Amino acid sequence: MKNDNLRTITTNRKARHDYFILDTHEAGIELSGSEIKAVRNGNINIKDGFVLFRGGEAFLHNVHIAPYTKASGFTGHDPFRVRKLLLHRREIDSIAGKIQRKGLTIVPLSVYIKGNRAKIQIALVKGRKKFDKKQDIISREVEREIEREMKRRR
Repeated sequence: MKNDNLRTITTNRKARHDYFILDTHEAGIELSGSEIKAVRNGNINIKDGFVLFRGGEAFLHNVHIAPYTKASGFTGHDPFRVRKLLLHRREIDSIAGKIQRKGLTIVPLSVYIKGNRAKIQIALVKGRKKFDKKQDIISREVEREIEREMKRRR
């Protein structure tokens, strides 16, 4: 499929700061009618989300999808409901095998609309230490300073 019909809804910038990203995968999300409408409006927060495997299936936890305001009262949804991720069996087995190693987890990186379906990009990650975060900040500042100096000398 072409990337022309991709529309990013939200990204998890905290994940890129707190973790080393080892591998990424695309998954579908099983959503109800009012949930997909809320996602299309951008009412989703994936900052604290994570993925757990249970019974050979992947589930998305701790992701908040705000209730759709125009939905009728009894057909609304629970904002913190656990949602099933739609992955192929091979992908589930591969990812589940990798997270058996110590210190690895799976977090959502972004939610987007592809065609007319909601997709989520999940990543196999390893936590960063405080030292690693400081080193990244220092190296970015040094690169910025070099760019400024080069620009000034031109």
